[in-house]
Amino acid sequence: MSLKRVGIIGLLQESNTFIDGRTTLQHFREDLYLTGEDIRRQMAKAPHEVGGFFAGLEAANLEAVPLFLARAIPFGIIEAQAFDTLVLEMLSELRAAGPLDGILAAPHGATVAENHPDADGYWLSQVRAVVGQDTPIVGTIDPHANLSQLMVNATNALIAYATNPHLDQRETGRKAADLLAGALRGEVAPVQIASFPSMAINIQTQNTSRPPLSDLYERAAKIAGREGVLSHSMVLGFPYADVAEMGSSILVVADNNQDLAAEIAEEIGARMWEQRRSFEPVFTNPKDAVKIALEAGKFPTLLLDMGDNIGGGSSADGTCLLRELHDSGAERSVAILYDPEAALIAHETGVGSELELTIGGKSDSLHGEPFRAVFRVISLHQGKFKETIARHGGFTDFDQGPTAIVRTVDSGITVMLISKRVPPFSLKQLTDFGLDPLEFSIIVAKGVIAPLAAYCPIARSILFVDTPGVTRADMTQLSYKRRRQPLFPFEI
Repeated sequence: MSLKRVGIIGLLQESNTFIDGRTTLQHFREDLYLTGEDIRRQMAKAPHEVGGFFAGLEAANLEAVPLFLARAIPFGIIEAQAFDTLVLEMLSELRAAGPLDGILAAPHGATVAENHPDADGYWLSQVRAVVGQDTPIVGTIDPHANLSQLMVNATNALIAYATNPHLDQRETGRKAADLLAGALRGEVAPVQIASFPSMAINIQTQNTSRPPLSDLYERAAKIAGREGVLSHSMVLGFPYADVAEMGSSILVVADNNQDLAAEIAEEIGARMWEQRRSFEPVFTNPKDAVKIALEAGKFPTLLLDMGDNIGGGSSADGTCLLRELHDSGAERSVAILYDPEAALIAHETGVGSELELTIGGKSDSLHGEPFRAVFRVISLHQGKFKETIARHGGFTDFDQGPTAIVRTVDSGITVMLISKRVPPFSLKQLTDFGLDPLEFSIIVAKGVIAPLAAYCPIARSILFVDTPGVTRADMTQLSYKRRRQPLFPFEI
């Protein structure tokens, strides 16, 4: 008797609509762009939901049929032609696979294309059209998804990661595979309902391990702990996508009981709404943040540069905090800055040389002016490193291109110049290139919650800094044109 066959498909990108730049096919090729058995070879053991797909299908004695997987680092919306190419190749692989008994899908949930603002809803609907209504589709989403009703309608079940930083991606993929396996065995009939409270949770308070969000997760688990509930997901939302779906939501999957799913989703949504004001943080400006960090002493203080959050699509070359550190004489500080031009110059001049460099502030005018100083070149590297522990995003292999570590001659501030935008998800971004984080009193990371998994073990204190930019923490300062209204914290 032949095994039942399950197709594996994924298309993931977090799209920041406030960025002028566009995500291209090249951005996907620089990260993940795989078809067929290459997906199994590269992802089966990875701490990623696709790795969980493979593990779950193997445990359930189901045949995994890897079809298509593409992922790009967060940036601007996807070019129309690039998105059409991705979807066309995905559907081509799907049609060529022959009869399939089920689909495991990995959308991000906050992907935006020029021609399809609800990009995930669109491609999931296209997959549904190919496989038909009787083939179960179970998927995973990032809790930073801006969930749409189209995504819900196109699938039998979606499960969001339950952690931020995202450390449970493989586990979530396994849960999705287990649920699909149960459906294929006829043990369950998953149906899902979403609730959409009129609110958006601030990115600064989206840490699932700390109040106030941890409190809401605990309450939701108690509400959903009823017989017949197969899964429940808190979808926090991605505020940097100006789309109609922007905001937080609840997703509940029940066993052949839409009324139960709707009841649970509405109740959890009501608890989220009641708690909405607790998600509004206190914002700390750069000047105050550096002053507090300097007063903290020699132990590392982590300054989170929220306005230049690489994980939210930002440029990674913002100079606001670097300038404040320099003006404050904050020696024993380190920052990572995207500037391929300056990195190349440092490589050309060599280790030990001193030169005047203008770094950062070149992508746009939103994240600070270019910073000019005399630097000494400390070391040079090719920029590849590997993370062996599950970290945010399920990334394992990193390549930040030609890398130069330089230090200001007058203030002693260390800057790592990188040639490719790489988010601060791993301490190996420092340690593999000879930088000991414990030797610095201040470390700047261009992120919000995502860097915490890597940096919390070595940081004595952490400060969220409301720097300007396309990922600034105060979402009310962003110029939306398409979001739903009314929406807390804007109108309500």
